Amino acid sequence: MTRLPDPTEPSSSGPRARGRGRRPIEEVRGDVLDATGRIVLGEGIAGLTFEKVARAAAVSKTTLYKLWPSPNALALDAYFHAVADTLAFETTDDVRRDLLAQLHNFAAVMRTPGGRALLELIGAAQTDPDLAVAYRTRYSAGRRALACERLTLAQEQGQIRGDVDVRVLVDQLWGAVYHRLLVPDEPVTDEFIEALVANLFTGVTPDGR
Repeated sequence: MTRLPDPTEPSSSGPRARGRGRRPIEEVRGDVLDATGRIVLGEGIAGLTFEKVARAAAVSKTTLYKLWPSPNALALDAYFHAVADTLAFETTDDVRRDLLAQLHNFAAVMRTPGGRALLELIGAAQTDPDLAVAYRTRYSAGRRALACERLTLAQEQGQIRGDVDVRVLVDQLWGAVYHRLLVPDEPVTDEFIEALVANLFTGVTPDGR
């Protein structure tokens, strides 16, 4: 299972040292995402401001306003940046094993302060149109595309029936996890992840119809 990002690792303790002259914008953006990712995963989004990020990343607030419309939009970007490797899909010869690995990693991330912060952002997006657009464009659309890509490959390899809509599979798998996270009547346990994938791939009727 992929190791979760550690916001306390020495190699991620701060922005790169500045040289003389203006830094490339992508370098600045990377420093900001690294610094904000450490904050989001380690503390959540409570109290996250451009001023706090500017100090952590050694950039100006003006730069942040040019790159992101709000601290919440930056938090979304930074969260995705921080967990992208952890939530990547393995590509082995067994799609069921690959899905289990990714879903276990996803559930583990969601149990961190960063995961709880993402849920707060989803809630805030319901009444903030700009944040809703940022959530779709900066996070959910990309995650959905990666899942569909992995399932489509499995379909091409004959591991999933050709008549199955892989977009619906994405909703069934990750939608079930989000449901437990957003309506916390039941926890997202490792046993739940195993049962979720088993039910989907094995079926729930006695004759498999």
